[in-house]
Amino acid sequence: MTTATLQFWFEFASPYSYIAAMRIEGLCREAGVPMVWRPFLLGPIFALRGWPTSHFNLNERRGKYMWRDMERLTEKYRLPWNRPSVFPRNAVLAARVAAAFENAPWISQFVASAFYANFRDDEDLNSDVVIAKLLRACGADAQTVLSAAVNTHRRNCLRRNTTEAIERGVFGAPNCVVGDELFWGEEALEDAVAWAVRRGA
Repeated sequence: MTTATLQFWFEFASPYSYIAAMRIEGLCREAGVPMVWRPFLLGPIFALRGWPTSHFNLNERRGKYMWRDMERLTEKYRLPWNRPSVFPRNAVLAARVAAAFENAPWISQFVASAFYANFRDDEDLNSDVVIAKLLRACGADAQTVLSAAVNTHRRNCLRRNTTEAIERGVFGAPNCVVGDELFWGEEALEDAVAWAVRRGA
């Protein structure tokens, strides 16, 4: 039996993307569902609604709930947690690398390490020094990868992803996309994987 491919759309600055990213690969592996990492930026999507920042910052009650929810979820899934000192953090460089090399053999490790850098270590994901360190830890050639992600045609991959996310109707993060079906939120991961299994049957 074959299954449909699941695209995992995420933002490195998104707390719920952190939880989902730590779970989705295992869920897909267990179900035999192929998956693709699809990083994008929420900023342009928020801008379409006239928001200068995350809705969690604009709505104090919603923000307060989200931070407490993150404490519960990280405890539930036994994930490290340290509320970042900057939110939402500028993660353009990390996202640019992930978009430019979404099929690299080290991409899963890089995605996890970048999320840990933000939500465990409170590090700058737009820093050449930080991203180079993460790439080296993944066994990648940091200088070559960074140069390609910033200075070649690969630089446009992140912009294309963000444009595609908007065209698909993405309004937040994380999202799972299976065919034309959009599953929004960390809590929808299991439904998305099950849908991929059914669509491929």
